[in-house]
Amino acid sequence: MESSNTQLRFFQHIKSALPPNVSFVDEIAELLDISNDSAYRRIRADKPISFEELQKLCVRYKVSLDQFLNLQSDAFIFTGKLDNDVNFGFTNWLEEVYKQYAVIDHFEKKHIYFLCKDFTFILHCQIPELAAFKYFVWMRSFLDFRADKGEKFSFNYPGFEVHNKIGLGIVDIYNRIPTTEILNAEGVNTTLMQILYYYEAGGLVSYDQALLLCDKLEELVNHLESQAELGVKFKIGEKSNTSSVPYQLFNNELIMGDNTLLAELGDMKVTFLNHSFMHFIGTRDEAFNKAMYNNLNNIMQKSTLISASNERERVRFFNRLRAEIHRAKAKLI
Repeated sequence: MESSNTQLRFFQHIKSALPPNVSFVDEIAELLDISNDSAYRRIRADKPISFEELQKLCVRYKVSLDQFLNLQSDAFIFTGKLDNDVNFGFTNWLEEVYKQYAVIDHFEKKHIYFLCKDFTFILHCQIPELAAFKYFVWMRSFLDFRADKGEKFSFNYPGFEVHNKIGLGIVDIYNRIPTTEILNAEGVNTTLMQILYYYEAGGLVSYDQALLLCDKLEELVNHLESQAELGVKFKIGEKSNTSSVPYQLFNNELIMGDNTLLAELGDMKVTFLNHSFMHFIGTRDEAFNKAMYNNLNNIMQKSTLISASNERERVRFFNRLRAEIHRAKAKLI
């Protein structure tokens, strides 16, 4: 009886991690190469699963048995990509990000929490010039692009059309997911430092390009301020409407974030941690996600909410961001 209950809970655990539109029985039948009827019998625990089937299920759905069975362990299971795969390039990275956000979007109940080190990268994707520059910077961290390190920046580099299409697709999904972001006023400096670095170090970015990028970054700051004022998300150049989803922005003056993302998907939570500059790993471990959620809430309680209220603090915050941009532009002269 106990083993049957454990098998029932095991399949329920897997099912909770899948988007509601996915046929659970079809998934299991295809993975185990069995009929739908046989899959039903395993899901209902009428037929025990074999060790071979258990291994396939754990690998496919990233299940840690010691944590599922509540065994004592200090280990947490994360999945993701390492920065040493020559077959995993920047286009693959963008496609992977798109897939992750698409999974989040499929859940009816969903919310994203960001502890930001700099502006959420998706925001840059809305402005072609900024997107091209950020993609250029990010590509240079990939093995498949390192041979081109001496190539100067171009707003229309080979491959940008493909990257821009994927990026705009991510923006569309992102704008459908309610979001809470915790940002420090230093967040704008990451992009500014990158602009100045490539302008000063070898002239990979020209003066006119650097100046335009600073102007476009200020355009992004102005848009972010508009979102914060209204408390909803919408595209640059468009207006909010009845379908716009909630957007909360907190200013934390004590903590520089690390680009941690926690997503609520129905009754489940998933945490994504940044590593190796721009890669990420994720976990569905319940204990880890509970601790992360509590930590984010603790940080929010020590931060200032500047969206949809607190106009004075909001204006002060965004004026600081614009002042940083103006100081960077002065260094270009």
